[in-house]
Amino acid sequence: MSKKQAFLFDLDGVLVSTEHNHFIAWQRCAHSLDIPFTEKENELLKGVSRVDSLKKILELGNRTITAEQFEALLKSKNDFYLDSIQNLNQSNLLPGVLDLLTQAKERGVLLGVGSSSKNANFILEKLQILNFFQVVIDGNGVSDPKPHPEVFLNGAKALGIDPANCLVFEDAASGIAAAKAGGFTAVGVGNPNIANIADLYMNDLTEFRVEQYA
Repeated sequence: MSKKQAFLFDLDGVLVSTEHNHFIAWQRCAHSLDIPFTEKENELLKGVSRVDSLKKILELGNRTITAEQFEALLKSKNDFYLDSIQNLNQSNLLPGVLDLLTQAKERGVLLGVGSSSKNANFILEKLQILNFFQVVIDGNGVSDPKPHPEVFLNGAKALGIDPANCLVFEDAASGIAAAKAGGFTAVGVGNPNIANIADLYMNDLTEFRVEQYA
């Protein structure tokens, strides 16, 4: 594999895990509508935007609600989630993340985040790693969510790098699909279900060797 000039990272499940916080927040929403919601249903929301996640929950319960109720639920979900991550800090980074970012920066690799989360900047600040990234593309700057490649294409464009010269790190099938659709090399992380569709796969980022790829 040729050496790459840039690395783009999904946020949740790759750099940090706030998945449980999302699960509890969505479960609270679902239960308020009397819709059963377990880890199994939560799998359907991985890498999916907030609006589409709520639509999926309503589908699961075969429920319809008014536009006002829909907006109110989105807001209460996000408020609860944000409240639950107030104490995030660098100790919450997933294994290997800080070493990878530090080594990549030392080697002059351009770094970016491509996430469906609308809270990406807030979370990166809490984790004290925002300064590593030249660009953060989040749910606020994307009209087509993953598996559409827009989030990563916008990241590569902002960095001035061709997708072929960029690695994308992802933990969800929709993210791997987005990366490949955009012409990126897709690195699957920490989710055995995507090992067969990623170009490279590792259990966590401690297995990644920066010098091999940059």
